[in-house]
Parts: sequence; structure tokens; C-alpha cells
Amino acid sequence: MQDIIIYAQNKTPREVNQDLKQFAKNNKKITIKNPNAMHYMAAGLTEPVEVFIDGSAGYFVGTMIHGAKKHVNGNAGWFPGDNMTDGELIIDGSAGDGVGQGIYGGTVVVKKDAGSRTGEIMKNGNIIIGGNSGFMSGLFMMGGRIIILGDISDDAGESIIRGAIYVKGNIKSLGKNAKVEEINAEDKKELMEILTPHGFDLKDDDYKNFKKIVPRSKRPFYGKESEEG
Repeated sequence: MQDIIIYAQNKTPREVNQDLKQFAKNNKKITIKNPNAMHYMAAGLTEPVEVFIDGSAGYFVGTMIHGAKKHVNGNAGWFPGDNMTDGELIIDGSAGDGVGQGIYGGTVVVKKDAGSRTGEIMKNGNIIIGGNSGFMSGLFMMGGRIIILGDISDDAGESIIRGAIYVKGNIKSLGKNAKVEEINAEDKKELMEILTPHGFDLKDDDYKNFKKIVPRSKRPFYGKESEEG
């Protein structure tokens, strides 16, 4: 087995993904050179292979993967890690809207900022945002953890059903069915176990700044709050 390099220039996303799936059967590491922000890279990959994307990725990088580990040496567009069931996606730069949309498992890491609706309809797994996250992060969240080291924008946790959003910075406003709790010792331990392996070396005082957004009710009410009950 050897390290494989795929040169993406002059290839379509379908051709790059066909090469990826073929090489992943018998190789542990694959590098994609000159990706030029190509969309749908590593879509549907199910082999336990490491994929290094040497540059920025477009929309839906790592969508619907199971078990692969991908590292984007740049930025990513909308919906990175969409509906992944297992594996890891690390983005060294920033990402667009819908980071980790609908994931069932695995971990998505964005080292810098993310757009809106981070973790919407996610069922399980972990999403880590090293910077800020946009409006309606955690929209209709059904499980798992979103960890934001910067600020979170408007309507955080809108219509959250299960799961938790941990925010180290400021919370601009909460969405319907969301409330804020202080973290406890178990939460702190869990955060350390998730963040440290991904290079986030926080001090003890940093963990004290985290707030936890959780569902206000297990049976959300979607009318006017004055009418609830």
C-alpha cells in the first residue's frame, strides 16, 4: 500500500469521487491536489481511509460518509459533513451554512468561523466551531453536541428537541424552546475529552465561561408563547 495523490484539475466531481472510492479499497491515505473548491468531494465514501484535501472545498464536502477521516487544508462551502454517519471532517479555515447538517454520528471540526444553521436537524455526533457560528445554529437539533468557542448569533437553538449547544462566547439571542444552563463538572469533563484531541488546549478558566443551551421542553410548543399551556 502507498500514499495516493489525485490531481483534481481538469476532472469533474464524479471522476474525483470515482478515483477516491477505487483507491480507498486498498490504500490508507489519499491526497487531493488542486481541488479548486470543487463541490461534493468524498461524497458517500465508506472506506476507513484518510483523505487530505490540499486546498479549499466547495459545497457538501464529505456528505453521507461513513468511517472516513477527511482534512481540508482551507475553507469549505455550505453543508460540510452533511448527513455523515461516522468518521471525521476537519476544516482548517472557515465554512459556510449548515455545518454538520443532519449528522447521525462522527465529528465535524471547523477551526475558524461557520455560517448559519450549524448542526440543523443533527441526530447525534459532535460539531466543534473554533470561532463564531451564525443564526439559528442548532435549528431543530435532535441530539448530539455543538461546541462553539466564539459567539453564537440570533435564535440559537431554534426549536431544539434534544442535545446541547455549548457556547464559550456570547449568545446574541435564543430561539423558541431554548434555554441556557450553567455547565457542571460532568459537562466540563466531556468538553475536555472532545476538544483536547482536536488541538483546542483550553485553560481551566476558559471552561468556566461556557454556557449550555438545552431544550426548554421535551414537547415544544410552536404557537405564540403566551398561548402555551
